[in-house]
Amino acid sequence: MEDKIAMYSHSKTLVLNASYEPLAVVSWKRAFLLCYLDKAEPLESYQKKIYTARKGFEVPAVIRLYKRVKHIHISSSFNRKALFERDNHTCQYCGMHFSKALLTMDHIIPKSKGGPKTWENIVTACVDCNNYKGDRTPKEASMGLLSKPRKPFLVTKKHSPKEWSAFLWG
Repeated sequence: MEDKIAMYSHSKTLVLNASYEPLAVVSWKRAFLLCYLDKAEPLESYQKKIYTARKGFEVPAVIRLYKRVKHIHISSSFNRKALFERDNHTCQYCGMHFSKALLTMDHIIPKSKGGPKTWENIVTACVDCNNYKGDRTPKEASMGLLSKPRKPFLVTKKHSPKEWSAFLWG
C-alpha cells in the first residue's frame, strides 16, 4: 500500500476551489498547465522537479483555482439523491435532463439476473427509457449508456499524500 501511495503522490494533484474546498484530483501535468496559464496557484509541491531546457519547476501537489467553480458534493453512501447528482439528473440512455420526480434508478444488469445494488451497476433513467429497457441489459435492449457508471471519487487523509493533509478533512 505504501508503494501505491508513493507512486500516486507524484502523479496526482489535489485541486481546491477558490474557497479552499477540495474539488478534484488531476494529473500533475494538468495542474502545472493550470498554474502556467494563471488559472491557479500552487500551494504545496512535491520534492520532485520537472525541467525544461531553461528552468526547473516543482511538481504541484496542491493547487487553488483563482475563480470559484460550481461543485456538486456527492456523499459516499449509495442513495437516490447521490445517484441523481452523480448523473446530473440526466437519463443515461436518452440524455434528457429531468426533475427528480421524473427519474428512476435503473439496474444495468437487472436484479433478476443477479445485478448488484452498486454505483457501477445503477444509473439514472427516465421513466420511458426504464420501461422500454425493462428486465433486459442495455445490450439486449439495443440501448447505449452515455457514460460508464463509477463510484464517486472521494479523497480522504488516510489514503492521500502527506502534502494534501492540511487541505482535507477526515
